[in-house]
Amino acid sequence: MKLLLYIVIFYFAFKFIGRIIFPMFFKRVVNKFEEKVRDQQKQQQQQQQQAPRNQQKVGETVIDKKPNLKKDSNNSVGEYVDYEEVE
Repeated sequence: MKLLLYIVIFYFAFKFIGRIIFPMFFKRVVNKFEEKVRDQQKQQQQQQQQAPRNQQKVGETVIDKKPNLKKDSNNSVGEYVDYEEVE
C-alpha cells in the first residue's frame, strides 16, 4: 500500500515539476540555438562583404587549366582484340 502511495505522489510531483522546469529548459535550448544561427549569419554576411568583387558568379563555369590531351598508350597491358558474340 505504501509503495502505491509513493508511486502516485512521485507521479504527481514529477508531473507538476515537469510543467514548470521543462518549458524553462526548452526555452533556454531554443534561445541558444537561435544565438548560434544569428552568429553564423553575421559571419557569412561579413565574409560576403569582405570578399573581392571579381568573385565567380553563381552558375558561371571557370576553367583554370587546360587538361593534358596527350594520351600515352600502355603497351604492357596487352593487345586489344575485337570480338563477336557467338550463339
